[in-house]
Amino acid sequence: MSTPASIKKHPVHPMLVTLPIGLWVFSLICDFAFKIWGGQSWEIVARYTMGGGIAGALLAAVPGMIDYKAMRDPHVTKIATAHMTINLIAVALYAVNLWMRIRNADVDLLPPVPFALSIIAVLLIGVSGWLGGTMVYKHGVGVEPQHDTPEEAHAKDRI
Repeated sequence: MSTPASIKKHPVHPMLVTLPIGLWVFSLICDFAFKIWGGQSWEIVARYTMGGGIAGALLAAVPGMIDYKAMRDPHVTKIATAHMTINLIAVALYAVNLWMRIRNADVDLLPPVPFALSIIAVLLIGVSGWLGGTMVYKHGVGVEPQHDTPEEAHAKDRI
């Protein structure tokens, strides 16, 4: 099933999700670095990458919602609903996390609650990514139909 949110037959949502995933994972790495070595710069970078991840996730949600609205298979829609719900929970956790960090920016140590929220949210986006992969690799969401020969593929492109 191809996706309506695409550019030249390339789905946009998978391209955009790499941004928040990378930023949030790096934010957690910065938290660990801050816990191990200290240094306020790690906590500052963690905050900025967290905020960038939130913005990137909201941006990726737009084509994701377009794709979601185009789904017709009830089983795949159920997986997509779980994927979307988990992502929304992760964004909410990061928003609360960022708010707590900004509120306590002058504290020299990372409180346990924001650190725990980061760990939980990264685990959630891992589960969500697994569900997204299931939709793509098992159910073909966002995948153009394959052709037996290169000639068949070129013939379709000319139409």
